[in-house]
Amino acid sequence: MPEAATRSLCPECLQVLPAVYVQEGAEVFLRKTCPEHGVFQTIVWRGEPAFAGWLRPKTPVPGHAEARPAALGCPRDCGLCANHRQHTCCAVVEITQRCDLGCPVCYAASGSDAPADPDLTRLGWLLDRLKAQSGDCVVQLSGGEPCVRDDLPAIVALCKAKGFSFVQINTNGLRLAREPDFARRLAEAGADTIYLQFDSLDDAPYVALRGRPLRDTKLRAVDAAAAARLGVVLVATVVLGVNDGHLGALLRFAVANGPAVRGLHLQPVSYFGRMLSIPEDAQRITLPELMRGLETQTAGLVHAADCIPPGCEHALCSFHASYIRRPDGSLRLVSTPEGCCGPASAAPAAEGARKAKDFTRRQWAFPEDTPEGAEAAGEMDRFLADARRRAFSLSAMAFQDAWTMDLERLQGCCIHVLSPDGRLIPFCSYNCTSRHGQTLHRGVKA
Repeated sequence: MPEAATRSLCPECLQVLPAVYVQEGAEVFLRKTCPEHGVFQTIVWRGEPAFAGWLRPKTPVPGHAEARPAALGCPRDCGLCANHRQHTCCAVVEITQRCDLGCPVCYAASGSDAPADPDLTRLGWLLDRLKAQSGDCVVQLSGGEPCVRDDLPAIVALCKAKGFSFVQINTNGLRLAREPDFARRLAEAGADTIYLQFDSLDDAPYVALRGRPLRDTKLRAVDAAAAARLGVVLVATVVLGVNDGHLGALLRFAVANGPAVRGLHLQPVSYFGRMLSIPEDAQRITLPELMRGLETQTAGLVHAADCIPPGCEHALCSFHASYIRRPDGSLRLVSTPEGCCGPASAAPAAEGARKAKDFTRRQWAFPEDTPEGAEAAGEMDRFLADARRRAFSLSAMAFQDAWTMDLERLQGCCIHVLSPDGRLIPFCSYNCTSRHGQTLHRGVKA
């Protein structure tokens, strides 16, 4: 593979640097040189599927509502700026910085010195700003831990009243496990999905990643969401030597706990927020390693070849596969190279974002009951409803940190944080942290 040029950041000072992807055998590295702090080289891809074959071209969006001028250059004009190439698929709305955990891997470093929560009036203004810029995108209520807010059901209802058709709660599950009735109240308010932190079926990874054993708590949270008819997506932060050997068990648990559990989503650990140590390549786990690990650890229940690049965000950011659960516990692959988000050849990025939003709404919500009897629905309606109940998604997202940041990837981002001043900022840019704790956008006023 010839060297591919892009731009990145210095992990020491966050200055923009020229960068190149360099392949050495089956490994691909991002290499850059800071005039002040020297050379940085970081692993970004290991093994099959081949890095070069994974890339997918997209036609950028023609423009953005209320785009900010590009004055300082990426990534300092975020808001979104006129040079951003993708619409908002999912908007992360941080409704609190308080948290009832103190996870060592927290990207928001939440829980300490938390400011006052924005009230409903302020949140209403922020949601109006979001709607004006992005229309009816997926809203993820996040934090901190959103469930520490007693008025979370009212916030969910506010999102629906503002015209957002799909609302998911990003949660550690502690309150759902402790107060199952809270899950019911969220469902009644209009919540669609619980995006549940779920790193393992054993306690040891929780002690390492979350500070205490949480296995039984997580299982109770799944049960509470299922009883409330809330869809559940299990979200695992994957760390080498901690839970990278638990992928197969996580997948089998997710498949077995349908229809409430709608999918499994994996996130290789990124070095921002509280993760300020200098990462060695040996500590990194890449997307192709996740794909192959899933195949090996499930004895072929899924295959690495099932996984396809996204049509919404940049191809190097994620993979996904869609299945139908069979009665015997096996899976039938239904996704194709065109996938949920668009074709493998060049396609409009905006169309990829639209399809991704439609897929999330259709796939991740708790499915309606299968109609029974001739009077309830036709044969095709019953077939489609049953297929939706048995649908299952597998995905992964490799968030960028200061070491792996590729500004071309960043400009194709479709997951945007709604900042306290109403700007939309790509997730990886908002959370980017130098090794000394300096940030680009989090906690910085425009």
